[in-house]
Amino acid sequence: MLDTCKPKSACNLPFVYNKKINTAGTSNADVPLADPGMYQLDITLRRGQSLAARDRGGYNLMKKLKKSQLSTLKGTSDPYVKFKIGGKEVFRSKIIHKNLNPIWEEKACILVEHLREPLYIKVFDYDFGLQDDFMGSAFLDLTQLELNRPTDVTLTLKDPHYPDHYLGIILLSVILTPKEGEHRDVTMLMRKSWKRSSKDLSENEVVGSYFSVKSFFWRFQTQSLRLSDVHRKSHLWRGIVSITLIEGRDLKAMDSNGLSDPYVKFRLGHQKYKSKIMPKTLNPQWREQFDFHLYEERGGIIDITAWDKDAGKRDDFIGRCQVDLSALSREQTHKLELQLEEGEGHLVLLVTLTASATVSISDLSINSLEDQKEREEILRRYSPLRIFHNLKDVGFLQVKVIRAEGLMVADVTGKSDPFCVVELNNDRLLTHTVYKNLNPEWNKIFTFNIKDIHSVLEVTVYDEDRDRSADFLGKVAIPLLSIQNGEQKAYVLKNKQLTGPTKGVIYLEIDVIFNAVKASLRTLIPKEQKYIEEENRLSKQLLLRNFIRMKRCVMVLVNAAYYVNSCFDWDSPPRSLAAFVLFLFVVWNFELYMIPLVLLLLLTWNYFLIISGKDNRQRDTVVEDMLEDEEEEDDKDDKDSEKKGFINKIYAIQEVCISVQNILDEVASFGERIKNTFNWTVPFLSWLAIVALCVFTVILYFIPLRYIVLVWGINKFTKKLRSPYAIDNNELLDFLSRVPSDVQVVQYQELKPDPSHSPCKRKKNNLG
Repeated sequence: MLDTCKPKSACNLPFVYNKKINTAGTSNADVPLADPGMYQLDITLRRGQSLAARDRGGYNLMKKLKKSQLSTLKGTSDPYVKFKIGGKEVFRSKIIHKNLNPIWEEKACILVEHLREPLYIKVFDYDFGLQDDFMGSAFLDLTQLELNRPTDVTLTLKDPHYPDHYLGIILLSVILTPKEGEHRDVTMLMRKSWKRSSKDLSENEVVGSYFSVKSFFWRFQTQSLRLSDVHRKSHLWRGIVSITLIEGRDLKAMDSNGLSDPYVKFRLGHQKYKSKIMPKTLNPQWREQFDFHLYEERGGIIDITAWDKDAGKRDDFIGRCQVDLSALSREQTHKLELQLEEGEGHLVLLVTLTASATVSISDLSINSLEDQKEREEILRRYSPLRIFHNLKDVGFLQVKVIRAEGLMVADVTGKSDPFCVVELNNDRLLTHTVYKNLNPEWNKIFTFNIKDIHSVLEVTVYDEDRDRSADFLGKVAIPLLSIQNGEQKAYVLKNKQLTGPTKGVIYLEIDVIFNAVKASLRTLIPKEQKYIEEENRLSKQLLLRNFIRMKRCVMVLVNAAYYVNSCFDWDSPPRSLAAFVLFLFVVWNFELYMIPLVLLLLLTWNYFLIISGKDNRQRDTVVEDMLEDEEEEDDKDDKDSEKKGFINKIYAIQEVCISVQNILDEVASFGERIKNTFNWTVPFLSWLAIVALCVFTVILYFIPLRYIVLVWGINKFTKKLRSPYAIDNNELLDFLSRVPSDVQVVQYQELKPDPSHSPCKRKKNNLG
């Protein structure tokens, strides 16, 4: 939660700091504070000294002790530091475990517009599964810093509620540099033009964005530029860091059985990734691959920590290491064996730095697909002749975010300050904010590189708030395969769970160009994981829903078994006789090719039923009703969250229940995906299944089974020899993971817009 209390002036700050500063040089005291120029504040967080103990009852005990008794207090803390400016978090350090004199040596680069707003430093003690404990805070008055001169700063930590308590000190090194000339032309600038209305925003003025660590929103203002023909778009990140976590070697034993349950966390800036847990091993084999965005030209530091999973209690820290990307060459795969610090063992990684992907923001006047040369280049890039050129580059997505109408009122003024977030997997782009408007017009074009044609485009509208997280206004989720190119549509906004409508519609025009062969090949490899997802929580309604879904899938098998058994019991003699004759015929003439042939006939039969108008797919009202009930329960939980603090005390039970809940969801989704494959829920996948089944039928018909099994066995035995770092996968499960479950089908359904929001009708009204 961002801090809502912000000092109005540096003169009113309750805490002071000591700093080493030279009398020579330029001071900011003579610089006009209204100067619109930007400043770059480079901070090195050095270390802390004599910090307060917060673990093992240290915090509560400290409140009862006098200042003279604090030195005798025993305990420890897991400190980390937050930097805030204007009430917004701009930096968070790594956690130093069990240390009251931590050494960070971390660097942060912050763009500052107004020197009046001081830097707010907060120190917390990390508590796994609980609320982090406050360890003290201090302010740094930026107007007292000298320009272009390194300054060592010592800050004394204080607690506003206990001003007499000594909480230790934080040591920093800072340098303040003015940003002039060409630096003002950068694409992403931290600005806060709070009082500007939408009427003040012209085509070449400031574009606002908002992105935060926990709720996706850091506040920026981006300056639109007239781009040259060569650089017609401004990329928001400079490259991709592809990381493959191979294995761990000789890790430290953290459990009583002499083993560990290790997993690894990665962090690059505010991007995070958590590996799967490998149970009971000191030499885990992960074989996991993921990508980070690289925003800095000189690279960055990847923080890596290894942990031991302990059910029902705090996870044990195994060790840490770092990767300096600036030391790695581009377009080359590096194999790294990293020694874990503060622990034992090694981690083996593969790291590759590549050029930036096709991701950009531009105005409607700059449209790649309307430029004939660029359109031909895009079509050539994804033509069938370039099947094996960069298999990860499946297609091109262009999203025009035009406007929204009738949005929800979020401010006391009866208006909202809406902006839009466009997401495709882990790629997130933002529009500017239109202030005091319920019918905003953004008129922006976003382009994305498609890695998986089965991805879902998510467009979310938020209301910008100055001193707290943005308010949710509405959301739509659009599967890429359901998009009709070049058609401007009014999408009814949905609630957070995507189960029902909320107020307002958003007008989008989307174009998708992709290579069908590449998309088919990518269907058979693991899906990309989202780095930022909502944490799982215990929900009675969700548990009941998943149980009912699984029960329905199981009952299909149970009813089939009852039917077969009824044939054995001769409940209906004609039916049993027919089944007996069919059994003799099939067993006598059985060949393996008949298995995919039967599945092929089932797909074909359902396809002809659909095209003939006899669609046997029924809308699942049961799932919809349960999703609506779950939404009501979520709203009730939000109101009563303060009364449910006891959940933290039964953390172990909650974790077990969440695991059961997720297992039920996986089992139910698996059965529903198989059903939806044959029901033509996603025609692309059903056609792909037909092609695959035809190929399998022909192979099994012409090639003896023993040769097929022999080739399969040779491939399995020699796979690790041919590619030691290959990532294991199951093509069938990867295929099914692209098929939506019944819940996802309901979430992705388009709601019928109000006729008054039709674009055609709007044009006619304007003409009249």
